[in-house]
Amino acid sequence: MGKHWADFQYEIYLNGMSGAVPRLPTDLTRLEELTEQRLGPGPVGYVAGSAGEGSTARANRAALRRRRIVPRMLRDVHERDLSVEVLGRTLPAPLALAPIGVLSIMHPDAECAAARAAAAQGVPFTLSSASSTPMEQVAQAMGDAERWFQLYWPKDPEVARSFLSRAKAAGFSTLVVTLDTPMLAWRPRDLDQAYLPFLHGVGTANYFSDPAFQAGLAKPVHEDPNAAVMHFVGMFSDPAKTWPDLAFLREHWDGPIVLKGILHPDDARAAADAAMDGVVVSNHGGRQVAGSLGAADALPRIVEAVGDRLTVLFDSGIRTGDDIFKALALGAKAVLVGRPYAYGLGLDGQAGVEHVIRCLLAELDLTLALSGHAGPATLGPADLIEATA
Repeated sequence: MGKHWADFQYEIYLNGMSGAVPRLPTDLTRLEELTEQRLGPGPVGYVAGSAGEGSTARANRAALRRRRIVPRMLRDVHERDLSVEVLGRTLPAPLALAPIGVLSIMHPDAECAAARAAAAQGVPFTLSSASSTPMEQVAQAMGDAERWFQLYWPKDPEVARSFLSRAKAAGFSTLVVTLDTPMLAWRPRDLDQAYLPFLHGVGTANYFSDPAFQAGLAKPVHEDPNAAVMHFVGMFSDPAKTWPDLAFLREHWDGPIVLKGILHPDDARAAADAAMDGVVVSNHGGRQVAGSLGAADALPRIVEAVGDRLTVLFDSGIRTGDDIFKALALGAKAVLVGRPYAYGLGLDGQAGVEHVIRCLLAELDLTLALSGHAGPATLGPADLIEATA
């Protein structure tokens, strides 16, 4: 039997007997507005903002909302188990924290606080290449908890090789390669504030601490920080990369490799043909291509194309437990959640991130049970209908 995540609601009600109420809302869709009120426009815009006028972020939510759950009755849901097998690991629930860069703009404890929260709840933490904390320090904060490393694939192959060997040495088990950011998109909220933390050397910790990166500098980072920033900007991503380049990653990483940003079935097939282990169906939370399709609308076709060959994960638009239910019913093995935990971090540090994880999984547990499911394994497309209005 797995942990009953739903028990979190009783914990809240019992705490209420002594007058305590949760420090943050339990409706996680309210966190963005609270964060907007408490943090400056630069950091909030960087996390909450999207490409263009935000149509893709809205499409992500609409694609999930349009699908409605069809609950079933009189099924034994007394004992529930939310655990899943993902990439050869058993996870206590079908959830991981998505990679988000520059978390120091949300809270001084940054990535370490989010990583400790994930470790405390047993869900994987995905560290961004663009973190404000070096990967070794984040690994140390997590002990032996499950952690994944997200790679922004740099132009310099020596830096790429160095990142992979450092991540492996620091105990990161899975490599998540983001493909949808060969350059930064047009993001008006950042542009209107002229806010890009990397230009101030924030979110560059993995690079500035890297021997291969340092080898490309005329002077040490602290002696000429501007030159280090410009070196970073010049190599951060590489729009010239193509499918055959994946062989380099296979050569230098011996664990599972997951490609993030897949929206077309042919790209998913190409990932399988390149001996990758999984894909994340994702449009970067609407941050890269304005006018793109909602990620949940892309999911069924990708599951149909490669579900028997690859582990299909999902992100972009997850805000609630029922959103997770829907993504699993559409064929994802697990979901990654991004912005909500960043808001939790900004509002209440590690405790805020734990609150987000526990709320999501309590609501998922209850939604499963109340819809007639004792775990994710019995979910399928028949548990949803697509609403026309």
